[in-house]
Amino acid sequence: MKIAVLDWYTVNISGDIPVSRLEELGEVKIIPLTKPEETAANIGDADIVLCNKVLITREVMDACPNIKYIGLFATGYNNVDIGYAAEKGITVCNAGQYSTNAVAQQTFAYILDRFSRIRDYDKAVKDGEWERSPAFSYFPIPTSELAGRTLSIVGYGSIGRKVAEIGHAFGMDIVVSTRTAPKDCPYEVTDVITAAEKADVLTFHCPLTEQTKHIVSRELLSHMKSSAMLINTARGGIVNEADLAEALNTGKLAAAYLDVLDKEPMSPDTPLKTAKNCTITPHTAWAPLETRQRLVEIVCSNIRAWQNGSPTNKVN
Repeated sequence: MKIAVLDWYTVNISGDIPVSRLEELGEVKIIPLTKPEETAANIGDADIVLCNKVLITREVMDACPNIKYIGLFATGYNNVDIGYAAEKGITVCNAGQYSTNAVAQQTFAYILDRFSRIRDYDKAVKDGEWERSPAFSYFPIPTSELAGRTLSIVGYGSIGRKVAEIGHAFGMDIVVSTRTAPKDCPYEVTDVITAAEKADVLTFHCPLTEQTKHIVSRELLSHMKSSAMLINTARGGIVNEADLAEALNTGKLAAAYLDVLDKEPMSPDTPLKTAKNCTITPHTAWAPLETRQRLVEIVCSNIRAWQNGSPTNKVN
């Protein structure tokens, strides 16, 4: 069985994941990155297509009639026309819950960076400010405890639940906004506007859908405290970047921490690049070695299950 891996570079940028796990499953063709116009040619006569962000459209599927299975190195699957794949009898499987710990960890790295101001104090020390201090302790930059602060979480899947668990351990008050009412949720559940109003920290862990596209808008931001911080580790498209930049630059929002943007790699034209108190990381929350190893294992397990006639993590 032939396997075409279309953007292995997105999973294995530093070469620390062996290809051997995939080679156990078939004849593997590794393509580091695939341009849109190269997709059909790179797939060729492969039976199995594996990708992260490459668009698998109906045109691609029509041009590659051998495709029987599409596997995603991701939880999201908006890059695949899953409806058309179903019409053609092509199974599509994603890799859910591989990055829960990593994304929750980075979410709190952002929160602790903002509340404890480690980077700011490290710079102050290296600039000689502590040496010139008249007292033993130098603390002109305000810091805050997390205990008693409100952490509002939009999206209550595996990552949202893990973020809530960690926030609760810090003594934070947890508020959840989610499209379906969770069973036995120990936290306050409310609508997104109320969650934004209450938030000292508003963090997004929801998929990108028609309902969530640009949910972070001037309207939502107008309901937030000017002292609040916003975090997005979900999908860049949930944020209206111009509206968020305006809120930061005018002091209507204290800070934003973003791991995803509307266009990736980042466009030099994004207004968030120069926005005040906006920290951007290059889509790294999911990328620890252990996380990527888990991802590849899930993808391989999905293929084995499909080959055995019992597909898992099927999205179509």
